[in-house]
Amino acid sequence: MNAPAFSICVYCGSRPGVDERFAHTAAEVGHWIGARGGQLVYGGGRSGLMGVVADATLAAGGRVVGVIPRTLVEREHAHRGCTELHVVETMHERKRIMAERADAFLALPGGIGTFEEFFETWTWRQLGYHNKPLGLLNQHGYYEAMLRFIDHCVASGFMDGSQMQLMNADDDWQRLLETLVESAGFPLPTQVHAI
Repeated sequence: MNAPAFSICVYCGSRPGVDERFAHTAAEVGHWIGARGGQLVYGGGRSGLMGVVADATLAAGGRVVGVIPRTLVEREHAHRGCTELHVVETMHERKRIMAERADAFLALPGGIGTFEEFFETWTWRQLGYHNKPLGLLNQHGYYEAMLRFIDHCVASGFMDGSQMQLMNADDDWQRLLETLVESAGFPLPTQVHAI
């Protein structure tokens, strides 16, 4: 199998959410990655948006690398159809492997786990542990309140504009994916797999 054109780590919910548009967009994101010869790196689950983005990537011809802690294999229904499925012992090991295998990071809607992964990756970039692009998909205003709170943190003097420049927030999933891939140093991919 050829090396992937690029590799994107996607953080997202292990639940689908109540708005069907979240799952629809997760499927579009996975399709975009797979159809362009890309690789999805994600948390290895089959449930919620995690399963949707993985299935769509696979169906479009892309590679999927799942990384899941042993304690979550049953809870998040480990996706046995991944191109690679790594069952690890700790969350720290999971996040380390995901970060190493990715060229860029994208957060879709999700809950506390998604928030934690996004903020940790953002912090790592601020500290110089990596220089990979990071995106937050503010789909249908899902992250609007959080972005206002972050602006409040800046206004309150606990953050500054330089930190804000380390991540991209956008409500357009395709534009955000294109920005991340180009910022990671890859040419903007065209569709390579017919569906």
